[in-house]
Amino acid sequence: MTYFVRAPHPPSERRTDAGQLPPWLLGVAFFPSCETNSVSDETPVCSAKGCRAGAVWVLAWNNPKIHTPERRKTWLACEEHREHLSQFLGVRGFLKDVVAFEEWQAPEGA
Repeated sequence: MTYFVRAPHPPSERRTDAGQLPPWLLGVAFFPSCETNSVSDETPVCSAKGCRAGAVWVLAWNNPKIHTPERRKTWLACEEHREHLSQFLGVRGFLKDVVAFEEWQAPEGA
């Protein structure tokens, strides 16, 4: 029995774009400068996946298995996602407080 081994593609069909970005990523900045990533210039947005709506609520939470009792982490929520995010955290026993964004004051030292 004879086996023939050949190159996967003849030279005329080989790709020459190795190391280049795929077409769906052209123009994407992987390492934006600190100036373009400034938090002060951005409007806070909802933490729900894919949501870009403005934040109206602050959901304060902590995971008691890894955080001290006084530690508070925060998620931001729009009106549409407040209930869903609150339920997600509440079922796990993580949710500590829900406060309107305008009334939120970060704990000292945060």
